[in-house]
Amino acid sequence: METSLEKSALAGATAASATSSPAAGGAQPAAKVQRTVYSVLGAISFSHLLNDMIQSLILAIYPMLKDNFSLSFGQIGLITLTYQITASLLQPLIGIYTDKHPKPYSLPVGMGFTLSGLLLMSVASSFGVLLIAAALVGCGSSVFHPESSRVARMASGGRHGLAQSLFQVGGNAGSSLGPLLAALIVIPHGQRSIAWFSVAALVAIVVLTQIGRWYKRHPSVKKARNLAGHAALPRNKVIFAMSVLVLLVFSKYFYLASINSYFTFYLIDKFHLPVQAAQIHLFVFLAAVAAGTVIGGPIGDKIGRKYVIWVSILGVAPFTLLLPYANLFWTGVLTVIIGVVLASAFSAILVYAQELIPGKVGMVAGLFFGFAFGLGGVGAAVLGQLADATSIAFVYKVCSFLPLIGVLTVLLPDIEGKRAKA
Repeated sequence: METSLEKSALAGATAASATSSPAAGGAQPAAKVQRTVYSVLGAISFSHLLNDMIQSLILAIYPMLKDNFSLSFGQIGLITLTYQITASLLQPLIGIYTDKHPKPYSLPVGMGFTLSGLLLMSVASSFGVLLIAAALVGCGSSVFHPESSRVARMASGGRHGLAQSLFQVGGNAGSSLGPLLAALIVIPHGQRSIAWFSVAALVAIVVLTQIGRWYKRHPSVKKARNLAGHAALPRNKVIFAMSVLVLLVFSKYFYLASINSYFTFYLIDKFHLPVQAAQIHLFVFLAAVAAGTVIGGPIGDKIGRKYVIWVSILGVAPFTLLLPYANLFWTGVLTVIIGVVLASAFSAILVYAQELIPGKVGMVAGLFFGFAFGLGGVGAAVLGQLADATSIAFVYKVCSFLPLIGVLTVLLPDIEGKRAKA
């Protein structure tokens, strides 16, 4: 019996073949007439929610791990670095390989690594074992993100910004749930209760197996070797534009590292909040990030991704500059604004980059997700060392200037305008 995802695959393929013609001009126009497969987007977004919920859960239990294992801020940063580096180094390589050799069932296999890391962390008895567990979770993410981003684009029906936003909002919603679940479950019941979340990983494996069946039936799998298109710009201009995008991602994710890894400590230190109350504030911030993600992609489809990048990166600077000097109430307000505005950038950046290098969806997704994760890890380690040497408050004063890098958006070429004229 066919599953609903399998039926969606057949219906999408039929719609594409029925409406395309030789006069339409080949693969790219055919992709535009293929309908958006919302059942697949919903499933991959839900899987992203479960995946990133597990990841953010690890970040949220840092205060407990710090007390249980007598860790320094530098060691906390090393846990994040280990996780992020295993994810970031492997993602582009996996993306390059799967661009040529699609692996529909790699998604549930990757989630198996995440499951193993989660169970190991629940019984870890030393700092070294914690690092191994973090590395396993990172390996799972290295497979999940480039391949699931490819699935989102395959199911987009040409609405690439919308598809990436729906995919990423699942991840951001999961990230926001992690601290909340840590406060409600892990902190009261201790380290071993982390194993309870293995149920989420198992559910994700089941859903991703169904997605793998849809993926395997998709027409693009048979044409993987012929997907490469022509770049919108000459090679040197593409390299320059990609370099600017990398700097913009740096400003976004280095700043986010200060929030994701150390915001609870900042609230505890500055406002003397209990751990659970601080985690609720982190949950609110991450929920705002999820909301911002939904907004960015569809707006980018309508008005252009460059404008979204402008507003998202540079537009958040006044709020980050105010944050270190705000009281508790305004800290809450500012972090919500920062989360919404800053989160709208990544979908636009990723789709913009994929349009710069057509036919390299996995490579581009792996590069940017991997780079984002790597920056998060490096940022956590560097900022942890800075916090040990100075204070958490000083870290937030330094990071408040990072969004000013968004002024570099002016250097990005207007590839969408060029295509409109063509």
